[in-house]
Amino acid sequence: MTIVIAAGGTGGHLYPAIALAREFLRRDSSTKILFIGTKRGIESRVLLHEAFELAMITAKPVMGKGLLEVLQAVLSVPAGIWQSWHLLGQRQADLVIGVGGYTSPTVLVAAALRGIPRVILEPNAYPGLANKVVGPLAQRIFLAFESAATHFDRHKVHVVGTPIRQEFLNHQPESREIINLNRQHLLIFGGSQGAKAINSAVLEGLPLLRARLPALTITHQTGEKDYERVREGYKALGVSATVVPFLYDMPTALRAADVVVARAGAMTIAELAACGKPAILIPLPTAIYDHQMKNARAMEAAGGAVVLPQTDLTGATLSTMVDAILSDSQRWNSMRRGSLAMRRIDAGERIVGECYAMMGVTHDNNQSSFRKAGG
Repeated sequence: MTIVIAAGGTGGHLYPAIALAREFLRRDSSTKILFIGTKRGIESRVLLHEAFELAMITAKPVMGKGLLEVLQAVLSVPAGIWQSWHLLGQRQADLVIGVGGYTSPTVLVAAALRGIPRVILEPNAYPGLANKVVGPLAQRIFLAFESAATHFDRHKVHVVGTPIRQEFLNHQPESREIINLNRQHLLIFGGSQGAKAINSAVLEGLPLLRARLPALTITHQTGEKDYERVREGYKALGVSATVVPFLYDMPTALRAADVVVARAGAMTIAELAACGKPAILIPLPTAIYDHQMKNARAMEAAGGAVVLPQTDLTGATLSTMVDAILSDSQRWNSMRRGSLAMRRIDAGERIVGECYAMMGVTHDNNQSSFRKAGG
């Protein structure tokens, strides 16, 4: 069986797709997986690290772009469809999965033209344009949030949560209810590309944070472009921390954290909940349809996070919020339970099972192979 996944651009699109790919391989190691992406996103770097094959097509973003860039994106669509058509035929694809972003539409259109079964995954509380456009072409639509269902044909919709990598599920979340005041760890990351506003606020607030929490240790993912500036900032302030441009091993980093400062992409929310981590969420203000704020408010409503809009972000405010959580065991434990309340650990299994059922395929656990139902 060959599964083709159209995903890329950001970690929010890519990592749920990787989780699905690994679930297909867990079910049957002979499954072939091909990712389709572009040169613009992080997929070439991440998929090389994850040992998945990537094919490139022509596709350009539309949302948030100027008139000329929108025109160029529209003109690139026929080329993307043509390239996808050939790739799907060449690889004899059995299933195509779109996970949003500007790569998905052309691949889903090509799959529809070839009559290949196709599904989409929407991990955000408010769906992106790409998934809304190709929704009518999909045979199944998998959602992380019930609030997104109103934008699709309800008969196709399955609300299952966001698939997360097995590494997040191999360890049970800590059951301790009291935080160790002498050994606290803060994790900061602004998405796969980093976030200059968050990085700057952290550096601004470090003297205050160090004064209030002298035993605090820090891991800080900066993004490639801001790495040198942030690393030098910690050095100038005399603060020892693990400062990296990108965290490939996010499961280990999250499990070690007592509180997390992050953006509010759907993948981030799902991974925080999987590990039961209290969080301070700073939604990306330029996110299309303000979907990160909707994601963040959902976690805040569950009690697992506090939302800090970027318009209110300062070093002093952020440091005070971190201190307020880490210095109050009762509050920290309440947020930990609220985060765990959002934990969905079976999304990948449910999606893969639904895909098999849709294709009329049954899995023979004894022979680790696939056969058509009734075959």
